[in-house]
Amino acid sequence: MAVTGRTPFFLLAVLLAACGASHAQAFDPARSRIDFDVHTRIGSPVRGRFPAFDGRLDTLADGRQQVRLRLSARDLVIGTSARYTRLARGPQLFDAARYPSIDFVSDPYPPALARTGGALEGRLRMHGVERREHFVLAPATCDRPGQGCPILAIGRVSRDDYGLDGWRWALADSVGFRIDVRFEN
Repeated sequence: MAVTGRTPFFLLAVLLAACGASHAQAFDPARSRIDFDVHTRIGSPVRGRFPAFDGRLDTLADGRQQVRLRLSARDLVIGTSARYTRLARGPQLFDAARYPSIDFVSDPYPPALARTGGALEGRLRMHGVERREHFVLAPATCDRPGQGCPILAIGRVSRDDYGLDGWRWALADSVGFRIDVRFEN
């Protein structure tokens, strides 16, 4: 085999693929938004958001993709209410002092899922409990999801499943998440 100027780069690419090297696209916090809601027992929504988060989309060596997301429970906010924010961060709900982050790692999935939409399965760790959860990706509205248009994922989880059992008399069990993501350029 003749060695050309391209041979070392080709061999490096093959070695990186064999070692499971991946490519990552970081979420752009300035152009992304992560919201949540929980309803009161009389049906009124209480809406909040996670302004501080770290996320990325990894492209794995086999071509599949995987999402990794970490939300800061310490920084969550409920509307413009300092009181409700303090209560949500407190020991009766998210207990952000003991459990400062909420983490999600998806199962590997085919890249087409971001365009077509569908089920996104993975592991959610919240309040010291890890469980499998199911989110739904909406079909993309452009050819380059995450760049030309946001990637939208929604899902609901049970507070009881994660031991978020404070305020039972006031709040329903279900917590909804809406994840609207764009990548850094």
